[in-house]
Amino acid sequence: MPPASTALLRQDDGGGLSPPLEQQAPHGAHSGKHKRHGVNVQVIADAAGRLVWASAALPGSTHDLTAARTHAIIDALTSADVMTFTDKGYQGASGSVRTPFKRRRFRPKLSRRQKAVNRAHAKIRARGERAIATLKTWKILTKLRCCPHRATAIVQAILVLHRVEADCYAG
Repeated sequence: MPPASTALLRQDDGGGLSPPLEQQAPHGAHSGKHKRHGVNVQVIADAAGRLVWASAALPGSTHDLTAARTHAIIDALTSADVMTFTDKGYQGASGSVRTPFKRRRFRPKLSRRQKAVNRAHAKIRARGERAIATLKTWKILTKLRCCPHRATAIVQAILVLHRVEADCYAG
């Protein structure tokens, strides 16, 4: 079980978060991979998988680490001494950010110890991935057709509604 001061930093590139934007979408918001416009939203979840914070939306082409640095998330979590578990997109982040081992090109396979560490890392991150799943259940995000600035307001509103809903069931 991870410590109470654990966070999951996760990026969502619009694979299910925000399909097509209008034609006036800013440069860099179209994803060639997904064949649609998208946004990059950084999400922080607690160890139980509850949404804690969502960043302002950036164009979908923004790299994970760049988006985290733009919002100063890494520095804030490091200064608060919060252990943060991320995916391989955050390789090179410093501070309290933990990323899985990554096999490099033309190098030998990962050792047994590295694979075991990656499995443990994935188990911790799986709890936090529920936060993204919760965010994606809001149907309004699947029909979103606006710029990243408007998407920010919608995601923030969903975060508030999620907290209200969670409080109702908490008793």
